[in-house]
Amino acid sequence: MNLQSVKRFFGGIAEAARERTSTAKNAKMMRFDQYLIFAVLALLFLGLIMVYSASIALPDSPKYASYRNEHFFIRQAIFIVLGLVAGLMVFRVRVDTWQKYAPLLFVITLFLLVLVLIPGIGKGVNGARRWLSFRVFNLQPSELMKLFIVMYAADYTVRKQNFMHKLTKGFLPMAAALGLIGLLLLLEPDLGALGVIICIAMGILFLGGFNGIWFGGIAATLVGIFSLVIIMSPWRRERIFAYLNPWDEANALGKGYQLSHSLIAFGRGEIFGVGLGGSVEKLHYLPEAHTDFLMAVVGEELGFVGVMAVIAIFYWIVKRAFEIGRQAIAMDRIFAGLLAQGIGIWIGVQTFINMGVNLGLLPTKGLTLPLMSYGGSGIVINCMALAVLLRVDYENRKIMRGGRI
Repeated sequence: MNLQSVKRFFGGIAEAARERTSTAKNAKMMRFDQYLIFAVLALLFLGLIMVYSASIALPDSPKYASYRNEHFFIRQAIFIVLGLVAGLMVFRVRVDTWQKYAPLLFVITLFLLVLVLIPGIGKGVNGARRWLSFRVFNLQPSELMKLFIVMYAADYTVRKQNFMHKLTKGFLPMAAALGLIGLLLLLEPDLGALGVIICIAMGILFLGGFNGIWFGGIAATLVGIFSLVIIMSPWRRERIFAYLNPWDEANALGKGYQLSHSLIAFGRGEIFGVGLGGSVEKLHYLPEAHTDFLMAVVGEELGFVGVMAVIAIFYWIVKRAFEIGRQAIAMDRIFAGLLAQGIGIWIGVQTFINMGVNLGLLPTKGLTLPLMSYGGSGIVINCMALAVLLRVDYENRKIMRGGRI
């Protein structure tokens, strides 16, 4: 046996070993991201517990006198089950199918936003008309729009990839769509949802390669428009002034009432909290404790440790969404990648705004905490969005294993 034969012999052994290692790695690769599922379930069930804790005393007030103590707990549990079932159904839909129907879904949701404003069809609560009543449940089209604007913006960016550096062909069509959404949402009114939707669309356009200079100029313009909307609205101006000084006597008993009691709740919680169920602020001091201000109850009952744990889980979910998106883009799956990152922007921005409002970092705005706050539309649609994210990851893994989608 000569030297060349020996080299070929040992080279063949090494190649076989590499193939076995690669096969073993593929075999060990999970078909879906189990840790992402665990994180989502953790927030859903922690939210269920905190909604129960925050709402258990509500039947003591005249407004909820006909409700049982478990009313909101039972409904939230039903919403979670419906959300998980909807998530399982959505997970079975291929990503390219969402891309195909993204424009149609966007138009349908626009139509629903119009229906909300029609008297007798749209349902009003606390002066805002944001829901469509189907007797068994109320649908909030603005929540649905958050999901479909992600899909539409991702599809738009892929279709207009060659025009991303041009204002007229690259941005103005999307600006017109956002302007129409903005008009409909301001008529409800729902400035918080509009802010989230604009952040989603602008974020996806930026990630898709939109001209940086134009992006900065448009962002500044949007800030100016939002400022003008606030200045021209007396009650929004009052909220800003109350936010700047919530402890002023007039503010503490008026527009700053929720914020001042939210801050009191966090202060009472200190490091480890007063204990689950021990909140005082939820006893009719802090309005909407089970919806927009659920985080304040978390802070009071579970303390700084509980708040940081919730923040850490949300941070991990958003980080994972961007990792899944980058992986898809690296595999030349641009729509899937932007879709995943858009969902990450949505969850991250809405979480930041809700927590910022609860902590007094941002003016009071009616936005729920994703996956945790009470609400049927929010829970179900959040679950659907994260199922889409899991589907992107599933398809990434399947392609890496050498399979077909």
